[in-house]
Amino acid sequence: MANASGLVAPTLPSFRRRFSPSLGVYRSGFWFCHGVSRRTVCSSAAQRAEKLSPAESKARRLVSKGCKLVGCGSALPSIQISNDNLSEIVDTNDEWISVRTGIRNRRILSRKESLTAMATEAAQKALQMAKVEPNDVDLVLLCTSTPEDLFGSAPQIQKALGCSHNPLAYDITAACSGFLLGLVSAACYIRGGGFNNVLVIGADALSRYVDWTDRGSCILFGDAAGAVLLQVITPFHIFLIEEDGLFAFDMHSDGEGQRHLKAGMKENNTDQELATNGSLLGLLPKGSSSYSCIEMNGKEVFRFAVRVVPHSIELALEKAGLGVSSIDWLILHQANQRIIDAVATRLEVPQERVISNLANYGNTSAASIPLALDEAVRSGKVQAGDTIATAGFGAGLTWGSAIVRWG
Repeated sequence: MANASGLVAPTLPSFRRRFSPSLGVYRSGFWFCHGVSRRTVCSSAAQRAEKLSPAESKARRLVSKGCKLVGCGSALPSIQISNDNLSEIVDTNDEWISVRTGIRNRRILSRKESLTAMATEAAQKALQMAKVEPNDVDLVLLCTSTPEDLFGSAPQIQKALGCSHNPLAYDITAACSGFLLGLVSAACYIRGGGFNNVLVIGADALSRYVDWTDRGSCILFGDAAGAVLLQVITPFHIFLIEEDGLFAFDMHSDGEGQRHLKAGMKENNTDQELATNGSLLGLLPKGSSSYSCIEMNGKEVFRFAVRVVPHSIELALEKAGLGVSSIDWLILHQANQRIIDAVATRLEVPQERVISNLANYGNTSAASIPLALDEAVRSGKVQAGDTIATAGFGAGLTWGSAIVRWG
């Protein structure tokens, strides 16, 4: 269970029964010593603890297992749509779009491509980087608002990956905050559920729900998939608590804001006495149901994001006992460059420490954070041990942040 600090901690008695360690307390941190290496580990832990500042010491928590981010991957559709392409469809131009959003290109799925295949490709790349076989995966979390099956697409990804021992796979629907919620959920499964390897995939095809005649929204969205693999840190390694890859998190939702960003269900009515799905006119819903195109009040969403995102990151940093200066990289949901810049300015994070690939892909919803992370890792920008502040925000309205370490 997550405690008030956004971290997961088991009860001390059960931890003792399993490992029978000697418990030493140095300052405000907990350190565990076990077996023949007790003196060495305790000595090292004590030395580390004595060097901690009060803020750093506050971040140490009692946990029996930790997690680390060890692999990432991404995948993109084949069709690229530029701002100039859109200017042939709606009354707009490259300058109008790029100045207001920072977007110049986006990718969309063709009729021959599928979200499931794209998500599977991203997951395979993450497993390859982590050097983990599909049969070692304990859980697959697909964060998406655009599944290709009403009941979810995650099991199809699990099948396509070749996970023959049938690990649990299910969808998480939280729009542009989805990946962040999946990341925190994966950490909780590892810390409290005994899972060793959890795949978190963010994948969306919002192009399927865009009104391509609405220049206020069609310019924003693109399709993509990104994935990360979270892996357990064994009980021995967790003696050094700072190795844990998820320091803290902060998450919220506000249904009052749903009116500003939504894609509600609608009924496709028919005049026939008996609708195509067998519904009886007047007794049951007639016709088939579908979802409307995305409806967004851009000004209100902008105000919402620049207000809540910096505060959420500040709360997560406070829970982690860290300051903004401890952040190596800031990776936000890639929705609008002006939002990214405003949040970075509020937090006083230099632009050279802000990761943005929005210009190339637009708003890819749940895929945007893992896609940006994957590009940064593979380019060598993000290195093992780097601390990352990340935040998602979007429809619901939902928002949240997490402070993580890569590698």
